Amino acid sequence: MSSNIKRVVLAYSGGLDTSVILKWLEEQYGCEVITFTADLGQGEEVEPARAKAEALGVKQIYIEDLRETFVRDYVFPMFRANTVYEGEYLLGTSIARPLIARRLVEIAEETGADAIAHGATGKGNDQVRFELGAYALKPGIEVIAPWREWDLNSRERLMAYAEQHGIPVDYAQAGKKSPYSMDANLLHISYEGGPLEDPWTDSEEDMWRWSVSPEAAPNEPEVLTIGFENGDPVSINGEKLSPAALLSKLNERGGAHGIGRLDIVENRYVGMKSRGCYETPGGTILLRARRALESITLDREAAHLKDELMPRYASIIYNGYWWSPERRMLQAAIDESQGVVNGEVRLRLYKGNVMVAGRQSPDSLFDESIATFEDDAGAYDQKDAEGFIRLNALRLRIAASRNRSGT
Repeated sequence: MSSNIKRVVLAYSGGLDTSVILKWLEEQYGCEVITFTADLGQGEEVEPARAKAEALGVKQIYIEDLRETFVRDYVFPMFRANTVYEGEYLLGTSIARPLIARRLVEIAEETGADAIAHGATGKGNDQVRFELGAYALKPGIEVIAPWREWDLNSRERLMAYAEQHGIPVDYAQAGKKSPYSMDANLLHISYEGGPLEDPWTDSEEDMWRWSVSPEAAPNEPEVLTIGFENGDPVSINGEKLSPAALLSKLNERGGAHGIGRLDIVENRYVGMKSRGCYETPGGTILLRARRALESITLDREAAHLKDELMPRYASIIYNGYWWSPERRMLQAAIDESQGVVNGEVRLRLYKGNVMVAGRQSPDSLFDESIATFEDDAGAYDQKDAEGFIRLNALRLRIAASRNRSGT
């Protein structure tokens, strides 16, 4: 442990783990601890963290409402790529970490702190995301990860440490603690651990917080129209909304119809497979709407290239490289394609499903006079298809004439 650490900025939730970390840092490093609590729309009041930090003797306490910044500058740019990790995961936890890392570093600079600290364990992805982000933004920053240093590796030991050091714990609530490790923000809520550690075990219905089951959803569909400008959603049913307000409303409407539940086994960057459940109602709706609008506004090859780049872009974000040059480069290419992604998409929400019911755009490339099955008045000469097919078949015909399959 470095004896040069005099002041540390801690990512602080106010819960048991980070409260123990706060006291442990003071004890082990003999340093002053500054706390930072971010409101990213996790659905819980963050102000109680102030009282807890004050009770533990913290003098400098940062509590910030970052909901608009989070959705506008992180979620929406990510969604412009229609980003999905391993075919399913909408990266709700992954995309929050670069913002938290940035603010930790900025607060460290503002306060003259020597290090930052986080409560991520040594088994997960978040330690990588926090620290890669911090080092990319401030190469000389020192990062303290208590879970990689201490021996408090069970809830019983954490509780004993808290009692020994006078850290206030609501023991009544502690006895009813959820068996799941959860993370929430405006994009999603995740569940890991507990019964989910057996990938054969079904999730329990009372685990889900944001959505009803599709079976219990209304028997009538709900129709929504989402408006887009330059690739980003800006309105619902004609009502202009801020980024955070728009995503919040889609979460509410999607959750009411059982939309956005996901149960996957994913490949963590640190090497292990991990089973997790996710609720991403608003994100699920937005992904379907964006793809519908791009289907009529993007050139075919531009759209296909975006789809080819997307898995790489998703891995970059999942693995913690938001602040890397490769992500910035891909973002510039993705954003360049979005100037024509303007218009509206009409959707039906029904029992866990999001169905496209219409799309329109002033920048549409869809030409009804060409696509029609009726008389096209000469807009498309079907005879042209013969030469097109023969030229594209040339290599296949040559290979076949040599009794070769082409492999």
